[in-house]
Amino acid sequence: MAQRSGLEDPERYLFVDRAVIYNPATQADWTAKKLVWIPSERHGFEAASIKEERGDEVMVELAENGKKAMVNKDDIQKMNPPKFSKVEDMAELTCLNEASVLHNLKDRYYSGLIYTYSGLFCVVINPYKNLPIYSENIIEMYRGKKRHEMPPHIYAISESAYRCMLQDREDQSILCTGESGAGKTENTKKVIQYLAHVASSHKGRKDHNIPGELERQLLQANPILESFGNAKTVKNDNSSRFGKFIRINFDVTGYIVGANIETYLLEKSRAVRQAKDERTFHIFYQLLSGAGEHLKSDLLLEGFNNYRFLSNGYIPIPGQQDKDNFQETMEAMHIMGFSHEEILSMLKVVSSVLQFGNISFKKERNTDQASMPENTVAQKLCHLLGMNVMEFTRAILTPRIKVGRDYVQKAQTKEQADFAVEALAKATYERLFRWLVHRINKALDRTKRQGASFIGILDIAGFEIFELNSFEQLCINYTNEKLQQLFNHTMFILEQEEYQREGIEWNFIDFGLDLQPCIDLIERPANPPGVLALLDEECWFPKATDKTFVEKLVQEQGSHSKFQKPRQLKDKADFCIIHYAGKVDYKADEWLMKNMDPLNDNVATLLHQSSDRFVAELWKDVDRIVGLDQVTGMTETAFGSAYKTKKGMFRTVGQLYKESLTKLMATLRNTNPNFVRCIIPNHEKRAGKLDPHLVLDQLRCNGVLEGIRICRQGFPNRIVFQEFRQRYEILTPNAIPKGFMDGKQACERMIRALELDPNLYRIGQSKIFFRAGVLAHLEEERDLKITDIIIFFQAVCRGYLARKAFAKKQQQLSALKVLQRNCAAYLKLRHWQWWRVFTKVKPLLQVTRQEEELQAKDEELLKVKEKQTKVEGELEEMERKHQQLLEEKNILAEQLQAETELFAEAEEMRARLAAKKQELEEILHDLESRVEEEEERNQILQNEKKKMQAHIQDLEEQLDEEEGARQKLQLEKVTAEAKIKKMEEEILLLEDQNSKFIKEKKLMEDRIAECSSQLAEEEEKAKNLAKIRNKQEVMITDLEERLKKEEKTRQELEKAKRKLDGETTDLQDQIAELQAQIDELKIQLAKKEEELQGALARGDDETLHKNNALKVVRELQAQIAELQEDFESEKASRNKAEKQKRDLSEELEALKTELEDTLDTTAAQQELRTKREQEVAELKKALEEETKNHEAQIQDMRQRHATALEELSEQLEQAKRFKANLEKNKQGLETDNKELACEVKVLQQVKAESEHKRKKLDAQVQELHAKVSEGDRLRVELAEKANKLQNELDNVSTLLEEAEKKGIKFAKDASSLESQLQDTQELLQEETRQKLNLSSRIRQLEEEKNSLQEQQEEEEEARKNLEKQVLALQSQLTDTKKKVDDDLGTIESLEEAKKKLLKDVEALSQRLEEKALAYDKLEKTKNRLQQELDDLMVDLDHQRQIVSNLEKKQKKFDQLLAEEKNISARYAEERDRAEAEAREKETKALSLARALEEALEAKEEFERQNKQLRADMEDLMSSKDDVGKNVHELEKSKRALEQQVEEMRTQLEELEDELQATEDAKLRLEVNMQAMKAQFERDLQTRDEQNEEKKRLLIKQVRELEAELEDERKQRALAVASKKKMEIDLKDLEAQIEAANKARDEVIKQLRKLQAQMKDYQRELEEARASRDEIFAQSKESEKKLKSLEAEILQLQEELASSERARRHAEQERDELADEIANSASGKSALLDEKRRLEARIAQLEEELEEEQSNMELLNDRFRKTTLQVDTLNAELAAERSAAQKSDNARQQLERQNKELKAKLQELEGAVKSKFKATISALEAKIGQLEEQLEQEAKERAAANKLVRRTEKKLKEIFMQVEDERRHADQYKEQMEKANARMKQLKRQLEEAEEEATRANASRRKLQRELDDATEANEGLSREVSTLKNRLRRGGPISFSSSRSGRRQLHIEGASLELSDDDTESKTSDVNETQPPQSE
Repeated sequence: MAQRSGLEDPERYLFVDRAVIYNPATQADWTAKKLVWIPSERHGFEAASIKEERGDEVMVELAENGKKAMVNKDDIQKMNPPKFSKVEDMAELTCLNEASVLHNLKDRYYSGLIYTYSGLFCVVINPYKNLPIYSENIIEMYRGKKRHEMPPHIYAISESAYRCMLQDREDQSILCTGESGAGKTENTKKVIQYLAHVASSHKGRKDHNIPGELERQLLQANPILESFGNAKTVKNDNSSRFGKFIRINFDVTGYIVGANIETYLLEKSRAVRQAKDERTFHIFYQLLSGAGEHLKSDLLLEGFNNYRFLSNGYIPIPGQQDKDNFQETMEAMHIMGFSHEEILSMLKVVSSVLQFGNISFKKERNTDQASMPENTVAQKLCHLLGMNVMEFTRAILTPRIKVGRDYVQKAQTKEQADFAVEALAKATYERLFRWLVHRINKALDRTKRQGASFIGILDIAGFEIFELNSFEQLCINYTNEKLQQLFNHTMFILEQEEYQREGIEWNFIDFGLDLQPCIDLIERPANPPGVLALLDEECWFPKATDKTFVEKLVQEQGSHSKFQKPRQLKDKADFCIIHYAGKVDYKADEWLMKNMDPLNDNVATLLHQSSDRFVAELWKDVDRIVGLDQVTGMTETAFGSAYKTKKGMFRTVGQLYKESLTKLMATLRNTNPNFVRCIIPNHEKRAGKLDPHLVLDQLRCNGVLEGIRICRQGFPNRIVFQEFRQRYEILTPNAIPKGFMDGKQACERMIRALELDPNLYRIGQSKIFFRAGVLAHLEEERDLKITDIIIFFQAVCRGYLARKAFAKKQQQLSALKVLQRNCAAYLKLRHWQWWRVFTKVKPLLQVTRQEEELQAKDEELLKVKEKQTKVEGELEEMERKHQQLLEEKNILAEQLQAETELFAEAEEMRARLAAKKQELEEILHDLESRVEEEEERNQILQNEKKKMQAHIQDLEEQLDEEEGARQKLQLEKVTAEAKIKKMEEEILLLEDQNSKFIKEKKLMEDRIAECSSQLAEEEEKAKNLAKIRNKQEVMITDLEERLKKEEKTRQELEKAKRKLDGETTDLQDQIAELQAQIDELKIQLAKKEEELQGALARGDDETLHKNNALKVVRELQAQIAELQEDFESEKASRNKAEKQKRDLSEELEALKTELEDTLDTTAAQQELRTKREQEVAELKKALEEETKNHEAQIQDMRQRHATALEELSEQLEQAKRFKANLEKNKQGLETDNKELACEVKVLQQVKAESEHKRKKLDAQVQELHAKVSEGDRLRVELAEKANKLQNELDNVSTLLEEAEKKGIKFAKDASSLESQLQDTQELLQEETRQKLNLSSRIRQLEEEKNSLQEQQEEEEEARKNLEKQVLALQSQLTDTKKKVDDDLGTIESLEEAKKKLLKDVEALSQRLEEKALAYDKLEKTKNRLQQELDDLMVDLDHQRQIVSNLEKKQKKFDQLLAEEKNISARYAEERDRAEAEAREKETKALSLARALEEALEAKEEFERQNKQLRADMEDLMSSKDDVGKNVHELEKSKRALEQQVEEMRTQLEELEDELQATEDAKLRLEVNMQAMKAQFERDLQTRDEQNEEKKRLLIKQVRELEAELEDERKQRALAVASKKKMEIDLKDLEAQIEAANKARDEVIKQLRKLQAQMKDYQRELEEARASRDEIFAQSKESEKKLKSLEAEILQLQEELASSERARRHAEQERDELADEIANSASGKSALLDEKRRLEARIAQLEEELEEEQSNMELLNDRFRKTTLQVDTLNAELAAERSAAQKSDNARQQLERQNKELKAKLQELEGAVKSKFKATISALEAKIGQLEEQLEQEAKERAAANKLVRRTEKKLKEIFMQVEDERRHADQYKEQMEKANARMKQLKRQLEEAEEEATRANASRRKLQRELDDATEANEGLSREVSTLKNRLRRGGPISFSSSRSGRRQLHIEGASLELSDDDTESKTSDVNETQPPQSE
């Protein structure tokens, strides 16, 4: 996978270029062409556009080359809009299909984007090159970010897992799966790298005792595991040949505190042989190329080609040096803390594995026995492993094997010897690897810091489908089935949570159950047993082979839906399993050997006794292996499968793997999983190349397409309301009114306007959800709408530009006319004398009045200035007041917002509590299911035990028969009796002594074990007491801080008391009334509780019969629940602290606002401040008094605590004394043990001598036997002749029986195929009901069905013929049995018949194959039709929408037509009016033009006067004169007139344009309407015709199928009736429970109200008491827990004692039997036989004892686990308390800040005065500026006058606003007071809610028990119902059990009677369908 590299821009490989995606050209191309995906051999899928449809086929044009092709409709898949190109999460795709998923992945991969989300999955495609996206900068970029904020990356998955772990305190897991070479290992490395960087603990603190940092060691564990567990394969240069689960532990703060690695399925066969171009594990090559000369000589290393186990010699890996890698692994081992001796001994074992391969054997000439010609290699091997060479060669060539009761040396063949050597090599390497993992775990384990939670990273092989798959592939595929089930389940839960959060109604389906049948087929223990169970069962039988295993599997699971037999007899596969990823063919060769994993136990014991301590430690579990004495009946191909358990310890590979997998799944279920799916793009290891078919197969195997299938059934596309409105509001322009509207309401209106089918969408709380394909349809409509709008917009723009150009030309024409007229007038007047006089006299008329006017103007100016200054002053005041009010308003708004946030947080808390409740319920269900599984296993083991006992009885009977035969020989052995008796007496004496010593030894060992266990328990108790002491110290500090809090809360309570004094009298009256109601309710409650207790007592009577294990589980659950309650209470206290912190922050903000207010304060505010200071002083005095009282209380508490501590210390001292006594006893026992061991050795020597003497006597007995055997030979020869004839007869009969069995099998197969055919017919019938529009395809299906029926009839005929043939053969058999004595020639005829039968069988198998092919075709067509049905349903909905839209458009069109006609009539009237108005306006325009001319003349005169007076005016003032003003006014009037003229003209033009446009539109509309009508009518006619044709065809088919449907309906009706009755009973039960819950809730509500009123008065006392009680309660709880643990220990001790008693009893029996043997005077052989039998019995008893001891160990382990859980929960409690402490510290800091701010307030008040001066000077400067501005503005007096008027109006409005805002301020203050009161109420309610939560938990437990009882009763009822049904079907008598009915009447009032009546009705209807059901 990718590493860090280069200077390339990493963002190019992370972010998508959105400009390319939102390209309008591609969007237009997609809308124009109907683009779809069609299948392609080369590209997987190709883009094409649909040209035309021809029935079932479609003509398409390929987008790439333009070629046309015909494609079947079934093969076409829809394409997504370009908006979804390169989408980061494929779950967002609107068209979810294989082609779209592949296309999206391909596009992203070619753009360098290797990571893509698919819902919960993160899909990774191997880039085969280094990418720069794994640097520390990228890690920092993803750190602290949410998943949706950043592009897809493995770091985003790691970050989300890490954050979820810290926030939710929930364990996380990251599951990486994929093919070899897909990049699983690299991605796990990246996860570890990210977590090591983010959560490294060395930043804050360092542990100097550790040689290397923990994170560094964690990173260095990978190179070691890779070198020992990875190898080069064809697909991958660094392929992991094992699965691993890396568990990284974190503490509460999020730092890494340790790690643990678990491994699965190491491919150990690679150490022995490799395929072509592949290597074995890296460590072999690294050692041979990287070891120095000294190391090579120590390890006896040779060249690469000298080792047989290196099949392909030395194959280098490109880009890597084995020598450098060796140095890296050595460095990694040193960092991990491996010692030099450990490394050397590991390398010795590696060298020895290579040496195993070089041992060569030869076959001796005369015999098959193997011999070792050279033992140099054996010497090297023995030197490396610390063994004796002679013993090793003897153990390999002639191992000692136990045959019966004796050990015999058996010579091995060459094949057996080679097999043994290879098995030893594989086992040695596997044990080395296991030891290495254990050693790494030991190095990574950190017990100093306790881990709070963990993140697990699973790197395991993905689904594997080869041509032939073996046992390893079954294990891998079984694992992937379980992982896929986990994914489906989690995805289902997340979808459910999403829909629940959004409040959507949806029928939920648990998709995790889809995979259950396949998992059951593999793992089911019994009824019927699964593959693994059958494999284990076959391993028990002596003569079992792989063939018998397959036969048994087919017999047991042949009818399973997920199991298939081989189609042909010549098939290589033995059976086939249908997994979720596809069919997988399995070959069962050597499965029994692989499952047993047998070894040469002689060599194994030598290795166990090795002089090398490391080798001996590797082989310490010798007693658990399958030895050669357990593998009997060896053949050339398979070495047999029979074995016996050695002391009950041996377990098969399948069992071990299943156990490890169940543990893994249990841990994964308790975590929050994150899924990473790695995909290999091509097998050539080329970058930038993607093989589509390969990727599709992996997507199918990885479950990505399965996840998409689940998505498709729900609502995969979801959009936030705002985005939906923004994007699609264009489709519904008038649906949403103007102004503000909530997003949800707006979306609802839009959906109504769009008229979508309600099934296609759901509206949630914040999002709108759509089914697949709906968004694509909306996108198409949006694009069409946008194109229409843009076309319309372009038309409007062009029209506007044309009108503007026309208006401009008209203006130019009118201006030219005016110019011509003026020029003509001037030419006429310029020479006229009066005109000249007039022009000269006119300026002189107003000179005399000029001074008066100037004075008046000056006076006016002064008045205006005074007014302006006044107004400005008032304005400033008003603005200041306005700002103050605004600030107050903002403060109030902030406070309101804070309150709303608090409310939202409270709601979030409630939601979290509900979620936790759900999680706990789920855990409960899981535990119950596990208990049931354990019970099933127990039953299976008991059955097996019974079988074994029966077998033992048979053996004992055989022994008895042998004893009877041997007693005849006693007469001949009288001479030897005397000697034998003496010897036996000596032996018996020795054995007695031996047995006594063994008893004493066992007793001593038991005592030692008891002492050690008691010691460990005492140490644990001491640790627990120390923890309790620390906790109580922490509690004292907490109490001190709480006292400080209470001092503050009391001040608030005193204020509240003053207000509440007036209300108390009314409340007391109400309380009295409510108390009366409470008394009544209490009476009712008591009655109900009595009823509940009665019901519980009955339930307890029934549950007494359950196992002790359930009791233990429940006690543990109760402890866990109590701890969780403690945990929740701690969380609640933490939340309280956070709330107090928020309150203080609000007070701070209030003080800050007061600070700001003080800047504008007045004298009145200063007086208020002095009053407040006095109040503060009074409050301080009160505070000091209260602190004194609290300190007294604290001293009392401390004294009590000290006494409790003294008691605990005394208990500790007593425990220490007891521990010392135990240690003394232990030492004494050890010395006794050593003495006993010495005595045992002496006895063993004596026993060996006695055995030697016994052998001599046996030789004498054998001589006597020889004489007897000579007499028996004649008899034996005669018997042999008879036996031969009998054997021949048996062979013939077996052959015939096999033929019969095969015939029966084929008959069964035919019947199963018939049932499958019937199922398919039923499915077809159901589909025909839904597919009334698909007649043609149904015809084809019916034709196929008919052909299949014909085939079936033919097969039935063939079966009948077979049966006839079988009958004929049976008759022949009887004849042959009679004629066997006379003639043996008939055997040949039988053989010929057998050949014929075989031929018939082959013919039948061919027919079966044909039938299977036809069935596959049927399945394909069924799937295709199902997909078509889905698509057609979508199309049908779409068509319905189109029809409805067309109808609406028609209606709208009619309305538009009517409106257009009205509008045209109006426009005609308006046109007439406009013409009249235009004429009037023209006349007005002429008059105005004349007036204008006059005004222009006046203007010229005024300009002349202006020029004359300008010089005088400049001296006086800078403002304009009268003349200028007049000119200005005239110009204004002129402009206004011109504007009016222009407006009139434009209006005229617009009216004319509008008239033309309306006429054009009218014509277009009429034309369009006619065309639309014609089209609509044609479409309707064609559709009607098509529908009528389809109807005719379907009616025929319906009539034919109605007869078949009626039978099914009757049966279904009966089933539904019985189901309904059961559901009614269930509903009654649920209704009763709900009624009880409602009554309880009502009572609780009333109690809450009363408690809320009472709590306000009693809170001070309660809080002090609560703090005191909490300490006592915790101490009591700890004592309770200690007592419960001690009780459990006592129970365990009692069980131990009982087992010891049983053992002693067994030993007594043994002693008595031995005495009887000694006393008996019977012969030697009888005594020996009895002795052996007794020894076997003793061995059995010892085995049972050991089993009991192992059970005891398991119980101890469980006990330790529970204690660990208790410790972890205590640690979590401590963490929560520390968090609470932190919050209290933060609160104290805020108080300090408060004091500092008060001090600052005083300083600021001093500084305010100086600030006031500065502001006054600034205001004066502003006034100067304003005066300057006034002088400038005086020029425009008229404007100033207008402004003055406006300002006066504004002033009035502002005054009004100020008054309103004052009112608002008062209202806000009132609201603030109300809000504060409500806040207090909310706090009280919160506390009540917390208390109620604890009560609810207790009540929930009660209800859970009641529910369990109810479910048990329900199960009993269902059983009775099923038995009644069975009896009714059989027609037997019906008997009702009184006990069951009695129980029902107790639980459900009268439900049993109704059930029985209903059941009788259903059964009578089953028996006689024609009879009507009985009335109840």
